[in-house]
Amino acid sequence: MLKMAFLLSVALGIITVVATIVLWSVLDAMGLFDKVNQFINEIQGQEAGTPFDLLSFASLGQVASFSTIVAVVNVVLLTTLSVLSAWLYNISSTLVGGIGVTLTDD
Repeated sequence: MLKMAFLLSVALGIITVVATIVLWSVLDAMGLFDKVNQFINEIQGQEAGTPFDLLSFASLGQVASFSTIVAVVNVVLLTTLSVLSAWLYNISSTLVGGIGVTLTDD
């Protein structure tokens, strides 16, 4: 169960990172970040001095790094929770009867 849960969690982590990068690229190609910058600068007015730049907070490198960290944490948590859930299910099915679940290599 550990191997299977780990491999599925890693696949989900890779999907998370790739989807985040693709979404950021699409939003950048649409010009959303420039429109948000213009909107916030209009709200601030001329008194603010320095113009607001959203890409200084959410550049592609920063977004990709954050999504990678989230993916690694998810791999650890999902693997642990999957193994724990299978273990608890197998214990409860042994105590009260039922079907035990095991994943094996054939």
